[in-house]
Amino acid sequence: MKFFKTLLFTALTLFVFNNSNAQNSDDDEKLSLNSGTIDNQFEYVIRRSNSWQDYKTVKKTWLYTLKAHTIDSLNAVRKDLVDTQAVVETQAKEIEDLKANLSNTKTNLDDTIAEKDSMELFGIPMTKPNYSLTLWSIVGILAILLLFFVYKYRNSNAITKQSNKSLAEIEEEFEEHRRNALEREQKVRRQLQDMINEQKKS
Repeated sequence: MKFFKTLLFTALTLFVFNNSNAQNSDDDEKLSLNSGTIDNQFEYVIRRSNSWQDYKTVKKTWLYTLKAHTIDSLNAVRKDLVDTQAVVETQAKEIEDLKANLSNTKTNLDDTIAEKDSMELFGIPMTKPNYSLTLWSIVGILAILLLFFVYKYRNSNAITKQSNKSLAEIEEEFEEHRRNALEREQKVRRQLQDMINEQKKS
């Protein structure tokens, strides 16, 4: 009687496993543990893992590979974040320098306008219209540069926020998958232990 129960259980397990493999074969070809997004790699592990009742048995090597890929992705995001922060800091310094230069240029312009009789710029004598045109051109160029660096700073700030958000989402996703994988593994171990205990009692 026990032999027939074991034989029946084995046959049902093989039938379910083969049926599941046949249905997912097309999808599995598109998924890989070593390429694609982290989500696809998790999907690969879930689909390719063996099923038993409501549980999945996952190979430890797959979990370690998935962990390594997730850590690599997190490190890449962290590196991008550090690089972006460095760019933001550099651009902020450049903006401060440009503001200081612009302030100095405006001060010089005011002083020059006050000295109406002196029409020299860098030791070069010139007419009033040319003098004004040259100074305002410098101010205009500096203003354009300031606006450009303000735009770059804001753009980099947006990238930094997006990188932080992506990093948080990836970390949350990894933690959730890790918890689920541990719970599944613990459930499978308990179930196997229960089966072993039942076999011993039988």
